Amino acid sequence: MNNQHHKQHRLGDLQLRIMQVLWARGASTVQKVQAELNAGDEFAYTTIATMLRKMEDRGLVRHETAGRRFVYQAAVEESEVTRTMATDMLERLFEGSLADMVHHLLDNRDVSADELARIEKMIVQRKKKKT
Repeated sequence: MNNQHHKQHRLGDLQLRIMQVLWARGASTVQKVQAELNAGDEFAYTTIATMLRKMEDRGLVRHETAGRRFVYQAAVEESEVTRTMATDMLERLFEGSLADMVHHLLDNRDVSADELARIEKMIVQRKKKKT
């Protein structure tokens, strides 16, 4: 994976929230995205419109015109963004050590017995793949 492609999917909090709306709701106007994000009056219409334009410049979203409105949709898959952001976090915070990252999460989060069982099952399945 080249570095430019990797950087493309490093999203700020607002960008990620906008992408989550588009992934969940599909094609949406600026107004729909704003309504979905706003619990209070957190984000102005112009803030969302500006951010969507910037995201389009980066290839994250694209738009079509419906009448006088722009209708935006995600131009990248959720799994692609999740993978690159998770890999970036692993590299930057844990120097690429998955064991260190897992150790940190297990030490600093409440982990239910169900989650631990799921993790154990994943490890067993992964070991089987390697043999």
